[in-house]
Amino acid sequence: MEALIPVINKLQDVFNTVGADIIQLPQIAVVGTQSSGKSSVLESLVGRDLLPRGTGIVTRRPLILQLVHVDPGDARKNDDVGREGEEWGKFLHTKNQIFADFDEIRQEIETETERISGNNKGISEEPIHLKIFSPHVVNLTLVDLPGITKVPVGDQPKDIEVQIKDLILKHISNPNCIILAVTAANTDMATSEALKVAREVDPDGRRTLAVVTKLDLMDAGTDAMDVLMGRVIPVKLGLIGVVNRSQLDINNKKPVADAIRDEYAFLQKKYPSLANRNGTKYLARTLNRLLMHHIRDCLPELKTRINVLAAQYQSLLSSYGEPVEDQSATLLQLITKFATEYCNTIEGTAKYIETAELCGGARICYIFHETFGRTLESVDPLGGLSTIDILTAIRNATGPRPSLFVPEISFELLVKKQVKRLEEPSLRCVELVHEEMQRIIQHCSNYSTQELQRFPKLHEAIVEVVTSLLRKRLPVTNEMVHNLVAIELAYINTKHPDFADACGVLNNNIEEQRRNRMRELPAAVPRDKSVGKGPAGSTVVSGELAASGADMDGAKAAGGAQGDQEGTGNWRGMLKKGEEAPGSGPGSPLKGAVNLLDVPVPVARKLSSREQRDCEVIERLIKSYFLIVRKNIQDSVPKAVMHFLVNHVKDSLQSELVGQLYKSGLLNDLLTESEDMAQRRKEAADMLQALQKASQVIAEIRETHLW
Repeated sequence: MEALIPVINKLQDVFNTVGADIIQLPQIAVVGTQSSGKSSVLESLVGRDLLPRGTGIVTRRPLILQLVHVDPGDARKNDDVGREGEEWGKFLHTKNQIFADFDEIRQEIETETERISGNNKGISEEPIHLKIFSPHVVNLTLVDLPGITKVPVGDQPKDIEVQIKDLILKHISNPNCIILAVTAANTDMATSEALKVAREVDPDGRRTLAVVTKLDLMDAGTDAMDVLMGRVIPVKLGLIGVVNRSQLDINNKKPVADAIRDEYAFLQKKYPSLANRNGTKYLARTLNRLLMHHIRDCLPELKTRINVLAAQYQSLLSSYGEPVEDQSATLLQLITKFATEYCNTIEGTAKYIETAELCGGARICYIFHETFGRTLESVDPLGGLSTIDILTAIRNATGPRPSLFVPEISFELLVKKQVKRLEEPSLRCVELVHEEMQRIIQHCSNYSTQELQRFPKLHEAIVEVVTSLLRKRLPVTNEMVHNLVAIELAYINTKHPDFADACGVLNNNIEEQRRNRMRELPAAVPRDKSVGKGPAGSTVVSGELAASGADMDGAKAAGGAQGDQEGTGNWRGMLKKGEEAPGSGPGSPLKGAVNLLDVPVPVARKLSSREQRDCEVIERLIKSYFLIVRKNIQDSVPKAVMHFLVNHVKDSLQSELVGQLYKSGLLNDLLTESEDMAQRRKEAADMLQALQKASQVIAEIRETHLW
């Protein structure tokens, strides 16, 4: 099991080569407030002075420290190391440069920190990777994080506390991370910021180990017995006390080995019963054991994660495609694939089906039967027509002679006006389908033919060709739809079967009304004078003639008394009560005469019974015929759009693309890859290779029964 930690170090090296942190490897994160002794604990684990020192915030970038145990004999065989040949370090950012002097390691950490974080005591999330090889260390992977602070110092950002906390949470939120919460013994454990932050991500304490530093600096008469026994703050993984070197010891360059011996002597004297379960050496062994068990528990999930990522990057690399060798074949293949996917999207057989909204053929169907259909149904057959408009049209159609019948020309004029209103929604339907055909281009580019992203110029050319084809078909389709409405306007077919049936029902209603009126006539008027029998199919005319005769007979029976009353059709009916005709006032030589140049203007007035009947007849006929035409338009417009726009584009898209783009002079230009495509292909290939190596490493663990 001891070999598991080197395996994790090897995996860390694999992913460091590609600069990726997509895999959360098991590690130990050191968390604590400023000056709580974090750096001293790490140096005690390494056994050498290697971390920057100073007041205030010193650790301003995460330091990923990998401790690698090497045998003394293997270390001495390394000819590249310094004078001693036992301990050395390597940074990731310096490639293969080896540091045998730990003062140089400290200086390199400071230089690299200032290079990224600057000199203003700010922090950075970009980590520094350092690997220490030594025969005096145990295999560990630790992360030294900036100390928790509350108040900005100097020119630090005002939100430095939030920045540091977010950085710490980013690392310790990793479920594969063991949290090493460092707290000074001369502070109250109940106020420990390290334990508080740890509990935010690990409320059960399953991966938190507490370290109590500065045991030798407690106030006289006090000790840390209750704390170390877990009576104050219980921690599941335990609490371990250590004694750090003082600042004087550091200034005097007291060796870490001597400090560890002094620490052991202090524990034996002050805490003899707990000496074997505290101290730096016990902490190192405990961390090594915890990390090994943690790695063992994490490896199954880690293996699954690596396999999933390998499959994803394999798919991504395939989508980027291989470098183009045969340009002609590649271009023809891409054109054919785009045309096929475009047609499949319309037919509903595309590989990538949209689930968030309707698209392609489904949206066109919705436009035809929902949007267009409901719009037509919302058009009122008599919208925009008032009773006065209808009456005026009837009178204008009779010319200078009073009408005995309802003139047919008035019906045609009025019904054509209403039918014309169907043209605008019909043309709007064409526009909506055209817009959807444009949207299909983008849909195919985004989902169906990812290869086009490799060649932006080819993609632009295809979009331009398809857009041009749609633009050419739009006026043709609009003209056809316009003609469909014009056809309906060209001939008002009053012999249409549905219209004839409606007229029959209407005539029956009028005949019934006429009979009712006849029953109400005075007894002095013979009934047979007002009854007109005509040939079959002319009941409306007969009814109107009878009604007219009845009105005339009624007027004669009244001795002409009704002649000047409103509703008789006389122009005087247009005048208000008590008004006289122009030029007929008192003293006028034309008194009693009519000014023929005066044109009466229709005003709001009560209609006569005949005028009401005439208007009702026209309204019913208009409504009946309008519904017939609307039904025809609702059926014929989608058919015209499909034939002249949708199907035509589907049938000619392939040939249009080939004719416009498949030219030898355009091959090099169209198949030029985007600038970042080669870089993305290389990054994906490197990551795939790293994941495959990681998978091999884990496979070796299974073969050697380390799992």
